[in-house]
Amino acid sequence: MSKKTYLQAINEGISQEMRRDKSIILLGEDIAGGQGATGEVGGVGSVFGQMKGVYKEFGPERVIDTPISESAIIGAAAGAALTGLRPVAEIMFVDFVGVCFDQIYNQTAKFRYMFGGKAKTPLVIRTTIGAGLRAAAQHSQTLHPLFTMVPGLKVVIPSNPYDAKGLLIQAIRDDDPVVFMESKALFGMEGEVPDEAYRIPFGEAAIVRDGADITIVAFGAMVSRALAVAEALAKQGINAEVLDPRTTSPLDEDSILESVEKTGRLVVVDESPPRCSLAADIAGMVADKGFRYLKGPIKQVTCPHTPVPFSPTLEDEYIPNARRIEEAIRAVLA
Repeated sequence: MSKKTYLQAINEGISQEMRRDKSIILLGEDIAGGQGATGEVGGVGSVFGQMKGVYKEFGPERVIDTPISESAIIGAAAGAALTGLRPVAEIMFVDFVGVCFDQIYNQTAKFRYMFGGKAKTPLVIRTTIGAGLRAAAQHSQTLHPLFTMVPGLKVVIPSNPYDAKGLLIQAIRDDDPVVFMESKALFGMEGEVPDEAYRIPFGEAAIVRDGADITIVAFGAMVSRALAVAEALAKQGINAEVLDPRTTSPLDEDSILESVEKTGRLVVVDESPPRCSLAADIAGMVADKGFRYLKGPIKQVTCPHTPVPFSPTLEDEYIPNARRIEEAIRAVLA
């Protein structure tokens, strides 16, 4: 297998799928780029370069630069999906979803249900999430709980390059709407990624690290942070199991409960505010369905219930860090 970055894995997954299936189109702001500017057409390829080079291969009929209108992007993509295309729509930052959320939760997510199962909506909505890049409160949020609570949507948060490619290909081939959330902090992460196309099924968690003393459930960029803490604690005789659900809807409840049954303890690390977070959701699920397994309290490590700060010092403290994760683990073990 070749070593690729998280960003390269996303680019490769989309390119391979577009070569395989001519019904796949891309829509978004600056996914081609360069039009009306000094740069060459196709020279931008999304705000972080995820789609760089795709326009040159597939052209303007399949890689469509849109106006600065998220409502137009998702509305057009939803209509295209209903008529037989397989659109991949990009919302630059998940923070912008407020202006197109009606098209997502009130239309796209409900088409199959409202039309008695006769309508397919094979739409992928790609967007970026996460703080740490000094992008301030309106470009740094992690809003996966908003999408996870909507029936009819599938929600994906890959934590490494291998998963990014495999989950994206699965999303593109799925006949239901999928929100694919790319962690900005991971774009430069390298890992082994097969050159050929492959799929990772939704709803199947990955055991990132085996352990017997405590279960740590984490999502996206928080997985590598949780893993680093687990490896450090292993040198002190604390053997933590790290579990990455990969998808929040569907959620692999069985794997979480099996891990908690083995370890008897649970810490959930989630880069979103604490109220109505996935940390709260998983803690509630385990308390409801796996209370008999628990040897201690469940701890949640989340962002505080505040907007993302612009101050670098405050932003670093805002995101769940190694110190807070370790403190939660030791509190549960105590």
